[in-house]
Amino acid sequence: MHRHLLLAPALALASLATPAAAQEVFAGVYKHAVDTPFTLNSGEGGMDFELGYRFARLKGLKLIGKPAPYVIASLNSQGDTSFAGAGLSWKLGKGPVYARPGVGLIVHTGPSLRVGPDGLRTDLGSRVLFEPEMALGLRLSPTVAVEASWVHISNARLFNHRQNPGIDMWGVRLAYALR
Repeated sequence: MHRHLLLAPALALASLATPAAAQEVFAGVYKHAVDTPFTLNSGEGGMDFELGYRFARLKGLKLIGKPAPYVIASLNSQGDTSFAGAGLSWKLGKGPVYARPGVGLIVHTGPSLRVGPDGLRTDLGSRVLFEPEMALGLRLSPTVAVEASWVHISNARLFNHRQNPGIDMWGVRLAYALR
């Protein structure tokens, strides 16, 4: 059942764009559950393997900077929380160095209830989570870029006001522009 939940957001966004509108594919490796001020210790670990697809920028959304829709999937090496979803990202900068903020919604495979040794709940609070991210990129060629990126997943206390441990991932990804 979890696999169907993971595919739903990706298929919904993919149905909005045509294959000819493709912009780039990206893949990365991340450290899972990095300790930051945005998270609590979830007891998770391992590495995440991320795969994504960015569509062409949406010219109809000029008012908010013509973001590029994306679909993303992340698989955890230890069987901890994996996820898939969709969102919007903005490429800021015209030279070889750029920033790429993004925000999306994901569906994850983490437990619906998990309590840490200290009695605090460390589950993510809901099946659907927000997925803000930030990347700093370097264009190596017209088709290849490397990005250092941070990905965060949490419910922002909107779906469950009692707790929000969140999970942060830090890593590097390679992007390949489709021409």
